[in-house]
Amino acid sequence: QVQLVESGGGLVQAGGSLRLSCASSGRFFSSHAMGWFRQAPGRERDFVAAINWKGDSTTYADSVKGRFAISRDNARNTVFLQMNSLKPEDTAVYYCAAAPALEAVSGRDDYKDWGQGTQVTVSS
Repeated sequence: QVQLVESGGGLVQAGGSLRLSCASSGRFFSSHAMGWFRQAPGRERDFVAAINWKGDSTTYADSVKGRFAISRDNARNTVFLQMNSLKPEDTAVYYCAAAPALEAVSGRDDYKDWGQGTQVTVSS
């Protein structure tokens, strides 16, 4: 089992940036694909970005392409989400997740381990 702890959320003005981090305490971090999802009030948990086990292949939701970037540091068991040009509609709880897969996957059911989430609020 992979245990995940997110950090880096907060309140930011529209157009600003935040960098989320997700630290894993599991043994198998480097063999898992990692992803970020988000959930706004009253909405389902939606895919944001994913990265493969090696860190050289990524995939993004259309709504964040060109603004967000996912990366990972397997030596530190950590995955990051750099969020730039933030918009009020990016406001949500952001969750880090681990999938027992080597390739970057975007399906919510592909992910078996989840963090507790970190709140991101973008003011207009």
